[in-house]
Amino acid sequence: MAGKSLVLILSRELAANLATPMLLIDQDGTLVYHNEAADQMLGKRFEELGEVPVADWPALLAFQNDEGRALRRQDTPPGIAFAQHRPAHRVFWLTTLDGMRRRVAVTAYPLWSKADEFAGVVTIFWDAPGGGEA
Repeated sequence: MAGKSLVLILSRELAANLATPMLLIDQDGTLVYHNEAADQMLGKRFEELGEVPVADWPALLAFQNDEGRALRRQDTPPGIAFAQHRPAHRVFWLTTLDGMRRRVAVTAYPLWSKADEFAGVVTIFWDAPGGGEA
C-alpha cells in the first residue's frame, strides 16, 4: 500500500484483524485490499488476486437483484459510497470468481482523511438471511 493515505493503511490494519469480510477501495476506485474473511466470499485470496482496478471489477464480481437482473456497479453500496460520498446498504446476490452465488448484505461507507480529502471506501459484507450458497 505504498503511496496510499494513512487512513487506508490504518483501515487495512483493522481489516486484517477482523473476522468480518471487508474490502478496501482507494480514491481511484481500485480494490486495494480484502481480508482473509473475504477470501471465501470472493473466491480468491488477496495474495493471489492483488489490487484490482475499477475497470476490471466486472470480471471479479457479478451483482444481481432478487429477480436475477444485473445490478450496475453504481447501484451497489460501494458504488454509491464511492460516487456519492455517502454510506449505503443493500441486500443482493453475488456471484464470485469461483462461480459461487450467494445472497449477501453489503454496507459501504466513504473514508475521509480530512473533511475535504476523500481517501476511499470501506465495504463490509456477510451472508444475508434467506440466501446462503446456491
